[in-house]
Amino acid sequence: MELSVLNIKGTETGRTVSLDEQIFGIEPNDHAVYLDVKQYLANQRQGTHKSKERGEVAGSTRKIKRQKGTGTARAGAITSPVFVGGGRVFGPRPRNYGFKLNKKVKQLARKSALTYKALDNSILVIENFDLAAPKTKELVAITNNLKISDKKSLFVLPEENKNLYLSSRNLQGVSVVTASELTTYQILNAKSLVILEASIEKIEEVFKI
Repeated sequence: MELSVLNIKGTETGRTVSLDEQIFGIEPNDHAVYLDVKQYLANQRQGTHKSKERGEVAGSTRKIKRQKGTGTARAGAITSPVFVGGGRVFGPRPRNYGFKLNKKVKQLARKSALTYKALDNSILVIENFDLAAPKTKELVAITNNLKISDKKSLFVLPEENKNLYLSSRNLQGVSVVTASELTTYQILNAKSLVILEASIEKIEEVFKI
Protein backbone atom coordinates (compact mmCIF):
# COMPACT_ATOMS: atom_id res chain seq x y z
CA MET A 1 0.00 0.00 0.00
CA GLU A 2 1.46 3.32 -1.10
CA LEU A 3 0.80 6.56 0.79
CA SER A 4 1.94 10.08 -0.01
CA VAL A 5 4.14 11.80 2.54
CA LEU A 6 2.77 15.16 3.69
CA ASN A 7 4.56 18.01 5.40
CA ILE A 8 3.27 19.85 8.46
CA LYS A 9 1.55 22.36 6.17
CA GLY A 10 -0.63 19.59 4.78
CA THR A 11 0.82 19.58 1.27
CA GLU A 12 2.41 16.62 -0.50
CA THR A 13 6.18 16.41 -0.52
CA GLY A 14 6.31 14.34 -3.71
CA ARG A 15 7.57 11.29 -1.81
CA THR A 16 5.66 8.10 -1.03
CA VAL A 17 6.06 5.32 1.51
CA SER A 18 5.10 1.69 1.19
CA LEU A 19 3.22 0.10 4.06
CA ASP A 20 4.04 -3.54 4.75
CA GLU A 21 1.14 -5.80 3.76
CA GLN A 22 2.02 -8.17 6.60
CA ILE A 23 1.14 -5.41 9.08
CA PHE A 24 -1.29 -3.08 7.33
CA GLY A 25 -2.97 -5.56 4.99
CA ILE A 26 -3.68 -8.78 6.86
CA GLU A 27 -6.99 -10.56 7.35
CA PRO A 28 -8.32 -8.84 10.52
CA ASN A 29 -9.11 -11.04 13.49
CA ASP A 30 -11.98 -9.45 15.42
CA HIS A 31 -11.73 -11.81 18.38
CA ALA A 32 -8.07 -10.98 18.93
CA VAL A 33 -8.98 -7.27 18.80
CA TYR A 34 -11.75 -7.85 21.34
CA LEU A 35 -9.42 -9.68 23.75
CA ASP A 36 -6.68 -7.05 23.51
CA VAL A 37 -9.07 -4.14 24.05
CA LYS A 38 -10.72 -6.01 26.92
CA GLN A 39 -7.34 -6.54 28.59
CA TYR A 40 -6.36 -2.88 28.08
CA LEU A 41 -9.58 -1.61 29.68
CA ALA A 42 -9.34 -4.17 32.49
CA ASN A 43 -5.83 -2.96 33.31
CA GLN A 44 -7.16 0.60 33.66
CA ARG A 45 -9.43 -0.44 36.55
CA GLN A 46 -8.05 0.31 39.99
CA GLY A 47 -9.92 -2.50 41.71
CA THR A 48 -9.82 -0.68 45.07
CA HIS A 49 -13.57 -1.03 45.74
CA LYS A 50 -14.45 -2.33 49.20
CA SER A 51 -17.55 -2.52 51.40
CA LYS A 52 -17.73 -3.52 55.06
CA GLU A 53 -19.03 -6.94 55.97
CA ARG A 54 -20.70 -7.90 59.23
CA GLY A 55 -17.41 -8.37 61.02
CA GLU A 56 -16.14 -4.93 60.01
CA VAL A 57 -19.01 -2.52 60.69
CA ALA A 58 -19.17 -0.65 63.99
CA GLY A 59 -21.73 -2.10 66.37
CA SER A 60 -22.21 -4.28 69.42
CA THR A 61 -21.92 -8.02 69.12
CA ARG A 62 -24.32 -8.54 71.99
CA LYS A 63 -27.20 -10.88 71.20
CA ILE A 64 -30.03 -8.38 70.80
CA LYS A 65 -32.92 -10.68 71.78
CA ARG A 66 -33.52 -14.14 73.07
CA GLN A 67 -33.27 -17.08 70.70
CA LYS A 68 -36.85 -18.38 70.96
CA GLY A 69 -40.30 -17.17 71.82
CA THR A 70 -40.23 -13.74 70.11
CA GLY A 71 -42.30 -14.74 67.08
CA THR A 72 -39.64 -13.37 64.77
CA ALA A 73 -36.48 -14.75 63.25
CA ARG A 74 -33.52 -15.35 65.51
CA ALA A 75 -30.81 -12.64 65.45
CA GLY A 76 -27.31 -12.74 66.89
CA ALA A 77 -26.01 -9.15 66.56
CA ILE A 78 -27.03 -5.69 65.38
CA THR A 79 -24.32 -5.90 62.72
CA SER A 80 -26.26 -8.62 60.89
CA PRO A 81 -26.90 -7.78 57.22
CA VAL A 82 -30.67 -8.03 57.73
CA PHE A 83 -30.66 -4.88 59.89
CA VAL A 84 -30.29 -1.29 58.73
CA GLY A 85 -26.68 -0.26 59.28
CA GLY A 86 -25.47 -3.83 59.29
CA GLY A 87 -22.73 -5.30 57.13
CA ARG A 88 -23.11 -6.06 53.45
CA VAL A 89 -23.40 -9.63 52.19
CA PHE A 90 -20.88 -10.61 49.51
CA GLY A 91 -19.81 -7.01 48.96
CA PRO A 92 -17.01 -5.96 46.60
CA ARG A 93 -13.45 -6.64 47.67
CA PRO A 94 -10.14 -5.30 46.30
CA ARG A 95 -9.06 -7.31 43.28
CA ASN A 96 -6.93 -7.18 40.16
CA TYR A 97 -8.99 -7.24 36.97
CA GLY A 98 -6.01 -7.90 34.68
CA PHE A 99 -5.59 -11.19 32.86
CA LYS A 100 -2.91 -12.84 30.75
CA LEU A 101 -2.91 -12.55 26.98
CA ASN A 102 -0.40 -14.25 24.72
CA LYS A 103 2.09 -12.03 22.92
CA LYS A 104 1.16 -13.36 19.48
CA VAL A 105 -2.52 -12.62 20.11
CA LYS A 106 -1.66 -9.04 21.05
CA GLN A 107 0.48 -8.69 17.93
CA LEU A 108 -2.35 -10.04 15.76
CA ALA A 109 -4.79 -7.60 17.38
CA ARG A 110 -2.54 -4.59 16.70
CA LYS A 111 -2.00 -5.65 13.10
CA SER A 112 -5.75 -6.08 12.68
CA ALA A 113 -6.39 -2.60 14.06
CA LEU A 114 -3.76 -1.08 11.74
CA THR A 115 -5.35 -2.94 8.81
CA TYR A 116 -8.77 -1.49 9.65
CA LYS A 117 -7.29 2.01 9.69
CA ALA A 118 -5.61 1.40 6.34
CA LEU A 119 -8.88 0.13 4.84
CA ASP A 120 -10.69 3.23 6.12
CA ASN A 121 -8.03 5.54 4.64
CA SER A 122 -7.52 6.94 8.15
CA ILE A 123 -3.70 6.87 8.07
CA LEU A 124 -1.67 9.98 7.32
CA VAL A 125 2.09 9.86 6.89
CA ILE A 126 3.92 13.13 7.54
CA GLU A 127 7.57 13.98 7.31
CA ASN A 128 9.58 14.11 10.50
CA PHE A 129 9.33 17.35 12.44
CA ASP A 130 10.22 18.70 15.84
CA LEU A 131 9.07 21.63 17.96
CA ALA A 132 11.71 23.98 19.35
CA ALA A 133 9.65 24.41 22.51
CA PRO A 134 6.33 23.16 23.89
CA LYS A 135 3.76 25.19 21.94
CA THR A 136 0.15 24.04 21.86
CA LYS A 137 -0.62 26.70 19.26
CA GLU A 138 1.86 25.17 16.81
CA LEU A 139 0.36 21.68 17.17
CA VAL A 140 -3.14 23.13 16.68
CA ALA A 141 -1.92 24.75 13.46
CA ILE A 142 -0.55 21.38 12.27
CA THR A 143 -3.86 19.61 12.94
CA ASN A 144 -5.67 22.38 11.06
CA ASN A 145 -3.32 22.03 8.09
CA LEU A 146 -3.89 18.25 8.05
CA LYS A 147 -7.67 18.84 8.35
CA ILE A 148 -8.00 16.61 11.41
CA SER A 149 -8.70 19.26 14.04
CA ASP A 150 -12.30 18.06 14.43
CA LYS A 151 -11.30 14.39 14.83
CA LYS A 152 -9.58 12.33 17.48
CA SER A 153 -6.02 11.99 16.25
CA LEU A 154 -3.08 9.89 17.38
CA PHE A 155 0.47 10.96 16.51
CA VAL A 156 2.85 7.99 16.31
CA LEU A 157 6.46 8.98 17.00
CA PRO A 158 9.61 6.91 16.43
CA GLU A 159 10.90 7.86 19.89
CA GLU A 160 9.94 10.02 22.86
CA ASN A 161 9.59 13.73 22.14
CA LYS A 162 8.97 15.80 25.24
CA ASN A 163 8.12 19.03 23.43
CA LEU A 164 5.51 17.33 21.25
CA TYR A 165 4.04 15.49 24.22
CA LEU A 166 3.73 18.68 26.29
CA SER A 167 2.20 20.51 23.32
CA SER A 168 -0.52 17.88 22.97
CA ARG A 169 -1.28 17.45 26.66
CA ASN A 170 -3.82 20.28 26.74
CA LEU A 171 -5.61 19.24 23.54
CA GLN A 172 -8.63 17.06 24.15
CA GLY A 173 -8.67 15.27 20.79
CA VAL A 174 -4.92 14.80 20.28
CA SER A 175 -2.74 12.03 21.71
CA VAL A 176 0.93 11.20 21.26
CA VAL A 177 2.52 7.76 21.53
CA THR A 178 5.76 6.10 20.47
CA ALA A 179 5.63 3.27 17.94
CA SER A 180 6.87 0.72 20.47
CA GLU A 181 4.04 1.58 22.92
CA LEU A 182 1.21 1.58 20.38
CA THR A 183 -1.86 -0.34 21.61
CA THR A 184 -4.91 -1.74 19.87
CA TYR A 185 -7.23 0.45 21.93
CA GLN A 186 -5.36 3.65 21.00
CA ILE A 187 -5.41 2.76 17.31
CA LEU A 188 -9.14 2.06 17.26
CA ASN A 189 -10.03 5.00 19.51
CA ALA A 190 -8.46 7.52 17.11
CA LYS A 191 -10.27 8.63 13.97
CA SER A 192 -6.99 9.63 12.30
CA LEU A 193 -3.65 7.90 12.69
CA VAL A 194 -0.81 10.36 12.00
CA ILE A 195 2.43 8.45 11.54
CA LEU A 196 5.77 10.22 11.26
CA GLU A 197 7.86 8.96 8.37
CA ALA A 198 10.57 7.60 10.66
CA SER A 199 7.93 5.68 12.62
CA ILE A 200 7.09 3.40 9.69
CA GLU A 201 10.36 1.51 10.01
CA LYS A 202 9.98 1.36 13.79
CA ILE A 203 6.45 -0.07 13.50
CA GLU A 204 7.64 -2.74 11.08
CA GLU A 205 10.46 -3.61 13.47
CA VAL A 206 8.15 -3.92 16.48
CA PHE A 207 5.12 -5.58 14.90
CA LYS A 208 6.71 -7.95 12.40
CA ILE A 209 7.20 -11.47 13.78
